[in-house]
Amino acid sequence: MTAALDACVDLAAIAHNVEVVARRAGAPVMAVVKADGYGHGAVEVARAALDAGAVALGVATVAEALAVRAGGVDAPLIAWLHTPSTDFAPAVAADVEIVVSSSAQLESLLGVARSTGRPVRAGVKIDTGLGRNGVGIHEWPAVRDALVAAVRDGSLVLGTAMCHLAHGDIPDHPLNEEQAARLDACVAELTAAGAPPEVVHVSNSAAALARPDLSRDMVRAGIAIYGFSPLDPDHGDLGLIPAMTLSAEVSAVKRVSAGQGVSYGHTWTAPRDTTLGLLPAGYADGVPRLLSNRLRVAVNGGIVPGVGRVCMDQMVVDLGPDTDVRPGDRAVLFGTGADGGPTATEWAHTIGTIDYEIVSGIRGRAVRRHVDSRTVTR
Repeated sequence: MTAALDACVDLAAIAHNVEVVARRAGAPVMAVVKADGYGHGAVEVARAALDAGAVALGVATVAEALAVRAGGVDAPLIAWLHTPSTDFAPAVAADVEIVVSSSAQLESLLGVARSTGRPVRAGVKIDTGLGRNGVGIHEWPAVRDALVAAVRDGSLVLGTAMCHLAHGDIPDHPLNEEQAARLDACVAELTAAGAPPEVVHVSNSAAALARPDLSRDMVRAGIAIYGFSPLDPDHGDLGLIPAMTLSAEVSAVKRVSAGQGVSYGHTWTAPRDTTLGLLPAGYADGVPRLLSNRLRVAVNGGIVPGVGRVCMDQMVVDLGPDTDVRPGDRAVLFGTGADGGPTATEWAHTIGTIDYEIVSGIRGRAVRRHVDSRTVTR
Protein backbone atom coordinates (compact mmCIF):
# COMPACT_ATOMS: atom_id res chain seq x y z
CA MET A 1 0.00 0.00 0.00
CA THR A 2 1.29 3.46 -0.90
CA ALA A 3 2.01 5.67 2.13
CA ALA A 4 0.29 8.97 2.83
CA LEU A 5 3.57 10.64 1.84
CA ASP A 6 5.44 8.47 -0.63
CA ALA A 7 8.96 8.87 -2.01
CA CYS A 8 8.97 6.39 -4.86
CA VAL A 9 12.38 5.61 -6.37
CA ASP A 10 12.46 4.02 -9.81
CA LEU A 11 15.53 1.80 -10.01
CA ALA A 12 15.12 1.62 -13.78
CA ALA A 13 15.91 5.34 -13.86
CA ILE A 14 19.03 4.76 -11.76
CA ALA A 15 20.19 2.09 -14.21
CA HIS A 16 19.45 4.32 -17.20
CA ASN A 17 21.37 7.23 -15.70
CA VAL A 18 24.44 5.09 -14.96
CA GLU A 19 24.48 4.07 -18.60
CA VAL A 20 24.16 7.70 -19.74
CA VAL A 21 27.09 8.77 -17.55
CA ALA A 22 29.32 5.89 -18.67
CA ARG A 23 28.58 6.62 -22.32
CA ARG A 24 29.28 10.34 -22.05
CA ALA A 25 32.37 9.93 -19.86
CA GLY A 26 33.86 7.10 -21.90
CA ALA A 27 34.96 5.51 -18.64
CA PRO A 28 33.72 3.15 -15.92
CA VAL A 29 31.43 4.65 -13.29
CA MET A 30 31.76 4.76 -9.52
CA ALA A 31 28.28 5.31 -8.12
CA VAL A 32 28.34 7.72 -5.18
CA VAL A 33 25.76 6.61 -2.62
CA LYS A 34 26.64 8.88 0.30
CA ALA A 35 23.87 10.51 2.36
CA ASP A 36 21.82 7.33 2.00
CA GLY A 37 22.01 7.53 -1.76
CA TYR A 38 21.17 11.24 -1.83
CA GLY A 39 17.97 10.33 -0.02
CA HIS A 40 17.10 7.54 -2.47
CA GLY A 41 18.31 4.57 -0.41
CA ALA A 42 22.01 3.68 -0.56
CA VAL A 43 21.75 -0.09 -0.66
CA GLU A 44 18.99 -0.25 -3.27
CA VAL A 45 20.68 2.36 -5.45
CA ALA A 46 24.02 0.59 -5.11
CA ARG A 47 22.56 -2.67 -6.33
CA ALA A 48 20.77 -1.04 -9.25
CA ALA A 49 23.88 0.91 -10.27
CA LEU A 50 26.10 -2.17 -10.11
CA ASP A 51 23.60 -4.17 -12.14
CA ALA A 52 23.73 -1.40 -14.75
CA GLY A 53 27.51 -1.61 -15.05
CA ALA A 54 28.93 0.59 -12.29
CA VAL A 55 32.22 -0.93 -11.13
CA ALA A 56 32.58 0.62 -7.69
CA LEU A 57 30.80 2.59 -4.98
CA GLY A 58 31.75 5.71 -3.06
CA VAL A 59 30.55 7.16 0.24
CA ALA A 60 31.75 9.92 2.51
CA THR A 61 31.98 8.26 5.92
CA VAL A 62 32.93 4.94 7.44
CA ALA A 63 29.45 4.67 8.98
CA GLU A 64 27.90 4.98 5.52
CA ALA A 65 30.27 2.35 4.16
CA LEU A 66 29.41 -0.09 6.93
CA ALA A 67 25.69 0.45 6.27
CA VAL A 68 26.22 -0.49 2.62
CA ARG A 69 28.13 -3.60 3.64
CA ALA A 70 25.40 -4.49 6.16
CA GLY A 71 22.97 -4.38 3.25
CA GLY A 72 24.85 -7.24 1.62
CA VAL A 73 26.71 -5.23 -1.04
CA ASP A 74 30.26 -6.51 -1.50
CA ALA A 75 31.45 -4.41 -4.47
CA PRO A 76 34.60 -2.26 -4.30
CA LEU A 77 33.79 0.59 -1.91
CA ILE A 78 35.70 3.66 -0.80
CA ALA A 79 35.10 6.18 2.01
CA TRP A 80 36.88 9.55 2.01
CA LEU A 81 35.67 11.85 4.81
CA HIS A 82 37.01 11.16 8.31
CA THR A 83 37.51 12.87 11.66
CA PRO A 84 40.07 12.25 14.41
CA SER A 85 37.58 10.01 16.23
CA THR A 86 36.89 7.76 13.23
CA ASP A 87 37.62 4.11 13.95
CA PHE A 88 39.04 2.55 10.80
CA ALA A 89 39.22 -1.02 12.11
CA PRO A 90 35.60 -2.02 11.33
CA ALA A 91 35.91 -0.60 7.82
CA VAL A 92 39.14 -2.47 7.18
CA ALA A 93 37.51 -5.67 8.43
CA ALA A 94 34.62 -5.04 6.02
CA ASP A 95 36.96 -4.59 3.04
CA VAL A 96 36.30 -0.86 2.71
CA GLU A 97 39.07 1.17 1.14
CA ILE A 98 39.92 4.16 3.34
CA VAL A 99 40.91 7.24 1.36
CA VAL A 100 43.10 9.43 3.57
CA SER A 101 43.46 13.20 3.46
CA SER A 102 46.26 13.76 5.99
CA SER A 103 49.33 12.27 7.63
CA ALA A 104 47.34 11.76 10.83
CA GLN A 105 44.67 9.73 9.03
CA LEU A 106 47.30 7.62 7.29
CA GLU A 107 49.08 6.93 10.57
CA SER A 108 45.81 5.93 12.20
CA LEU A 109 45.06 3.55 9.34
CA LEU A 110 48.55 2.04 9.47
CA GLY A 111 47.95 1.46 13.17
CA VAL A 112 45.19 -0.95 12.14
CA ALA A 113 47.66 -2.77 9.90
CA ARG A 114 50.12 -3.09 12.75
CA SER A 115 47.49 -4.32 15.20
CA THR A 116 46.11 -6.94 12.84
CA GLY A 117 49.35 -7.94 11.15
CA ARG A 118 47.63 -7.60 7.80
CA PRO A 119 48.00 -4.99 5.05
CA VAL A 120 45.29 -2.36 4.73
CA ARG A 121 43.80 -1.11 1.49
CA ALA A 122 44.05 2.67 1.25
CA GLY A 123 43.67 5.54 -1.13
CA VAL A 124 44.68 9.17 -1.05
CA LYS A 125 42.65 12.29 -1.77
CA ILE A 126 44.70 15.29 -2.80
CA ASP A 127 43.51 18.88 -2.51
CA THR A 128 44.44 20.20 -5.94
CA GLY A 129 42.50 23.44 -5.64
CA LEU A 130 39.12 22.99 -3.94
CA GLY A 131 40.43 23.99 -0.52
CA ARG A 132 38.37 21.39 1.27
CA ASN A 133 39.36 17.93 2.50
CA GLY A 134 42.33 16.28 0.84
CA VAL A 135 46.07 16.38 1.38
CA GLY A 136 47.26 19.96 1.05
CA ILE A 137 50.25 20.96 -1.03
CA HIS A 138 52.43 21.59 2.01
CA GLU A 139 51.69 18.20 3.55
CA TRP A 140 51.89 16.22 0.34
CA PRO A 141 55.63 15.31 0.45
CA ALA A 142 55.24 13.75 3.90
CA VAL A 143 52.11 11.82 2.94
CA ARG A 144 53.68 10.70 -0.34
CA ASP A 145 56.78 9.39 1.41
CA ALA A 146 54.72 7.62 4.08
CA LEU A 147 52.54 5.96 1.43
CA VAL A 148 55.59 4.79 -0.50
CA ALA A 149 57.22 3.42 2.64
CA ALA A 150 54.04 1.57 3.62
CA VAL A 151 53.70 0.04 0.16
CA ARG A 152 57.33 -1.06 0.24
CA ASP A 153 57.05 -2.73 3.65
CA GLY A 154 53.83 -4.46 2.67
CA SER A 155 51.58 -2.81 5.24
CA LEU A 156 49.48 -0.96 2.66
CA VAL A 157 47.98 -1.59 -0.76
CA LEU A 158 47.46 1.69 -2.60
CA GLY A 159 44.16 1.69 -4.45
CA THR A 160 42.84 5.16 -5.22
CA ALA A 161 44.33 8.54 -6.02
CA MET A 162 41.63 11.20 -6.40
CA CYS A 163 40.80 14.88 -6.22
CA HIS A 164 37.57 16.89 -6.43
CA LEU A 165 36.89 19.73 -8.83
CA ALA A 166 35.97 23.21 -7.64
CA HIS A 167 34.45 24.28 -10.98
CA GLY A 168 33.30 21.01 -12.52
CA ASP A 169 29.90 22.55 -13.26
CA ILE A 170 31.66 25.09 -15.49
CA PRO A 171 33.24 22.68 -17.97
CA ASP A 172 35.55 25.17 -19.67
CA HIS A 173 36.90 26.72 -16.44
CA PRO A 174 40.71 26.64 -16.58
CA LEU A 175 41.02 25.35 -13.02
CA ASN A 176 39.59 22.01 -14.13
CA GLU A 177 42.67 21.26 -16.23
CA GLU A 178 44.96 22.64 -13.56
CA GLN A 179 43.47 20.43 -10.86
CA ALA A 180 43.70 17.35 -13.06
CA ALA A 181 47.30 18.16 -13.93
CA ARG A 182 48.20 18.56 -10.25
CA LEU A 183 46.72 15.16 -9.47
CA ASP A 184 48.55 13.65 -12.43
CA ALA A 185 51.81 15.09 -11.10
CA CYS A 186 51.26 13.54 -7.67
CA VAL A 187 50.41 10.20 -9.27
CA ALA A 188 53.60 10.43 -11.32
CA GLU A 189 55.59 10.98 -8.13
CA LEU A 190 54.05 7.92 -6.50
CA THR A 191 54.64 5.84 -9.61
CA ALA A 192 58.26 6.91 -9.93
CA ALA A 193 58.80 5.94 -6.29
CA GLY A 194 57.42 2.46 -6.89
CA ALA A 195 53.93 2.94 -5.43
CA PRO A 196 51.56 3.52 -8.36
CA PRO A 197 47.87 3.77 -7.40
CA GLU A 198 45.60 1.21 -9.01
CA VAL A 199 42.95 3.71 -10.09
CA VAL A 200 42.88 7.48 -10.59
CA HIS A 201 39.77 9.63 -10.77
CA VAL A 202 39.08 13.33 -11.10
CA SER A 203 35.59 13.74 -12.51
CA ASN A 204 32.40 14.35 -10.58
CA SER A 205 29.00 14.19 -12.32
CA ALA A 206 29.49 17.48 -14.14
CA ALA A 207 32.88 16.62 -15.58
CA ALA A 208 31.75 13.08 -16.37
CA LEU A 209 28.91 14.50 -18.46
CA ALA A 210 30.82 17.28 -20.19
CA ARG A 211 34.58 16.65 -19.99
CA PRO A 212 35.46 13.09 -21.03
CA ASP A 213 39.08 14.20 -21.38
CA LEU A 214 39.26 14.41 -17.58
CA SER A 215 37.87 10.94 -16.97
CA ARG A 216 41.18 9.14 -16.21
CA ASP A 217 40.48 5.56 -15.04
CA MET A 218 37.00 6.13 -13.64
CA VAL A 219 34.41 8.83 -12.92
CA ARG A 220 32.57 9.45 -9.64
CA ALA A 221 28.93 10.07 -10.45
CA GLY A 222 26.68 11.32 -7.70
CA ILE A 223 23.77 13.59 -8.59
CA ALA A 224 23.68 12.44 -12.22
CA ILE A 225 22.80 8.85 -11.38
CA TYR A 226 19.76 10.18 -9.51
CA GLY A 227 18.64 11.94 -12.68
CA PHE A 228 19.79 15.53 -12.22
CA SER A 229 22.36 17.51 -14.16
CA PRO A 230 24.68 19.94 -12.34
CA LEU A 231 25.37 21.68 -15.64
CA ASP A 232 23.79 24.84 -16.95
CA PRO A 233 20.62 24.18 -19.00
CA ASP A 234 22.49 25.51 -22.04
CA HIS A 235 24.11 22.08 -22.27
CA GLY A 236 20.75 20.74 -23.37
CA ASP A 237 18.85 17.60 -22.51
CA LEU A 238 21.39 15.00 -21.43
CA GLY A 239 18.82 12.23 -21.26
CA LEU A 240 18.87 11.82 -17.48
CA ILE A 241 15.66 10.69 -15.75
CA PRO A 242 14.87 11.83 -12.18
CA ALA A 243 14.49 8.68 -10.11
CA MET A 244 12.40 9.98 -7.22
CA THR A 245 8.73 10.93 -7.32
CA LEU A 246 7.31 12.49 -4.15
CA SER A 247 3.55 12.17 -3.85
CA ALA A 248 0.98 12.73 -1.13
CA GLU A 249 -2.49 11.43 -0.50
CA VAL A 250 -5.12 14.15 -0.51
CA SER A 251 -6.29 14.06 3.08
CA ALA A 252 -9.21 16.49 2.83
CA VAL A 253 -11.13 18.61 0.34
CA LYS A 254 -13.22 21.62 1.35
CA ARG A 255 -15.14 24.44 -0.25
CA VAL A 256 -14.29 27.99 0.82
CA SER A 257 -15.73 31.37 -0.06
CA ALA A 258 -13.97 34.31 -1.68
CA GLY A 259 -11.99 36.23 0.93
CA GLN A 260 -11.09 33.19 3.03
CA GLY A 261 -7.48 33.36 4.24
CA VAL A 262 -5.41 30.17 4.22
CA SER A 263 -2.79 28.86 6.64
CA TYR A 264 -0.67 30.84 9.10
CA GLY A 265 -0.68 34.59 8.61
CA HIS A 266 -3.23 34.37 5.81
CA THR A 267 -0.48 35.03 3.25
CA TRP A 268 -2.96 33.87 0.59
CA THR A 269 -6.62 34.76 0.39
CA ALA A 270 -9.07 33.04 -1.93
CA PRO A 271 -9.87 35.48 -4.76
CA ARG A 272 -13.07 33.60 -5.58
CA ASP A 273 -15.17 30.76 -4.27
CA THR A 274 -12.94 27.73 -4.66
CA THR A 275 -12.01 24.29 -3.38
CA LEU A 276 -8.96 23.60 -1.23
CA GLY A 277 -7.06 20.34 -0.93
CA LEU A 278 -5.03 19.42 2.14
CA LEU A 279 -1.82 17.40 1.72
CA PRO A 280 0.05 15.69 4.60
CA ALA A 281 3.47 17.11 3.71
CA GLY A 282 5.36 19.92 5.37
CA TYR A 283 8.78 21.26 6.17
CA ALA A 284 9.40 18.46 8.69
CA ASP A 285 9.18 16.14 5.69
CA GLY A 286 11.51 18.16 3.48
CA VAL A 287 9.08 20.54 1.76
CA PRO A 288 10.86 23.89 2.21
CA ARG A 289 8.81 26.60 3.90
CA LEU A 290 10.29 28.99 1.35
CA LEU A 291 8.06 27.32 -1.24
CA SER A 292 4.97 28.79 0.40
CA ASN A 293 2.72 30.25 -2.33
CA ARG A 294 5.38 29.32 -4.91
CA LEU A 295 4.99 25.65 -5.82
CA ARG A 296 2.89 23.61 -8.24
CA VAL A 297 1.35 20.21 -7.64
CA ALA A 298 0.06 17.69 -10.20
CA VAL A 299 -3.22 15.96 -9.35
CA ASN A 300 -5.73 14.06 -11.50
CA GLY A 301 -4.14 15.23 -14.73
CA GLY A 302 -4.02 18.92 -13.83
CA ILE A 303 -1.55 21.34 -12.24
CA VAL A 304 -2.67 23.35 -9.22
CA PRO A 305 -0.87 25.91 -7.06
CA GLY A 306 0.20 25.53 -3.47
CA VAL A 307 -1.39 28.30 -1.43
CA GLY A 308 -0.67 29.69 2.01
CA ARG A 309 2.31 28.88 4.16
CA VAL A 310 3.84 25.42 4.12
CA CYS A 311 3.46 24.16 7.70
CA MET A 312 5.41 21.57 9.65
CA ASP A 313 3.00 18.76 8.81
CA GLN A 314 0.78 19.94 5.96
CA MET A 315 0.24 22.21 3.01
CA VAL A 316 -2.75 23.44 1.04
CA VAL A 317 -3.45 23.56 -2.69
CA ASP A 318 -6.11 25.47 -4.61
CA LEU A 319 -8.06 22.91 -6.62
CA GLY A 320 -10.26 25.54 -8.28
CA PRO A 321 -14.01 26.13 -8.26
CA ASP A 322 -14.77 22.93 -10.17
CA THR A 323 -12.69 19.87 -9.36
CA ASP A 324 -12.99 16.12 -9.46
CA VAL A 325 -10.30 15.66 -6.78
CA ARG A 326 -11.47 13.70 -3.76
CA PRO A 327 -9.87 12.61 -0.48
CA GLY A 328 -7.66 9.60 -1.20
CA ASP A 329 -6.52 10.84 -4.62
CA ARG A 330 -2.78 11.33 -5.03
CA ALA A 331 -0.94 14.57 -5.70
CA VAL A 332 2.59 14.62 -7.15
CA LEU A 333 4.77 17.21 -5.46
CA PHE A 334 7.70 16.52 -7.74
CA GLY A 335 8.75 13.83 -10.16
CA THR A 336 10.14 13.31 -13.65
CA GLY A 337 8.56 16.43 -15.09
CA ALA A 338 6.65 14.41 -17.67
CA ASP A 339 3.71 16.33 -19.17
CA GLY A 340 4.95 19.53 -17.59
CA GLY A 341 4.71 18.32 -14.01
CA PRO A 342 6.75 19.75 -11.14
CA THR A 343 10.34 18.63 -10.52
CA ALA A 344 12.85 18.84 -7.70
CA THR A 345 14.92 21.10 -9.94
CA GLU A 346 11.97 23.48 -10.20
CA TRP A 347 11.74 23.58 -6.40
CA ALA A 348 15.45 24.30 -6.18
CA HIS A 349 15.41 27.10 -8.71
CA THR A 350 12.35 28.65 -7.05
CA ILE A 351 14.07 29.04 -3.69
CA GLY A 352 17.63 29.59 -4.91
CA THR A 353 19.23 26.28 -4.03
CA ILE A 354 20.23 23.08 -5.86
CA ASP A 355 18.30 19.88 -6.48
CA TYR A 356 20.87 17.95 -4.43
CA GLU A 357 19.50 19.68 -1.35
CA ILE A 358 15.88 18.98 -2.27
CA VAL A 359 16.10 15.23 -2.86
CA SER A 360 18.57 14.53 -0.05
CA GLY A 361 16.33 16.51 2.30
CA ILE A 362 13.18 14.38 1.91
CA ARG A 363 12.67 12.93 5.38
CA GLY A 364 10.24 12.83 8.28
CA ARG A 365 7.12 10.84 7.47
CA ALA A 366 7.96 10.30 3.82
CA VAL A 367 8.17 6.55 3.22
CA ARG A 368 10.73 5.52 0.62
CA ARG A 369 9.52 2.86 -1.80
CA HIS A 370 11.60 1.22 -4.53
CA VAL A 371 10.14 0.06 -7.82
CA ASP A 372 11.57 -1.01 -11.14
CA SER A 373 9.43 0.31 -13.96
CA ARG A 374 10.94 -2.35 -16.24
CA THR A 375 9.53 -5.16 -14.09
CA VAL A 376 7.50 -5.12 -10.86
CA THR A 377 7.51 -3.38 -7.49
CA ARG A 378 10.33 -4.56 -5.27
